Amino acid sequence: MARRAETIELAVLGLLHEGPMHGYELRKRLNLMLGWGRVLSYGSLYPTLKKMLRADLIEEATGDPAPVTRRPRIVYEVTEAGHREFERLMAEVGPTAWEDDNFGIRFAFFGRTDMEIRLRVLEGRRTRLQERLDRVQTDLARTQKEVDRYAIELQRHGVESVEREVRWLSDLINAERATPAPAPEHTE
Repeated sequence: MARRAETIELAVLGLLHEGPMHGYELRKRLNLMLGWGRVLSYGSLYPTLKKMLRADLIEEATGDPAPVTRRPRIVYEVTEAGHREFERLMAEVGPTAWEDDNFGIRFAFFGRTDMEIRLRVLEGRRTRLQERLDRVQTDLARTQKEVDRYAIELQRHGVESVEREVRWLSDLINAERATPAPAPEHTE
């Protein structure tokens, strides 16, 4: 499973590919990407940014002054090493690519990923969820007589959520396979 800091690094690199951003904007965009259940604090973001600065994955630039303090905002930009690290991370197709903590972030940047890699990640995610679904359905059948109706409803909700995501992934995989590969560029 990917460490939270690695997931944040991937997301920061992906966002900075869109253009330079200051810490407040990065945090706001990261919280949108991470979803309602997870909020990224400045206490998590800034140590990650400092680590990425030390690793030369990003660099600081001075932006426009902040409206309240009149101090220049620190704007972060991705470096060439950061571009390479982003490409490397997005090319990974193992379990960390499709686990819950990392999949949504990677999916947000699929537009910059090769189709074969996208397919492998989507198929890995679907397989993992199907295994989870089989396990939960077995547990549900076994425990239905032992738990109250609210616990059963919660389990049923979980099963339906995973079934819905498996269908969604199957639709994405089918759409990827139906999309013709781009024609090779012809240079003369």
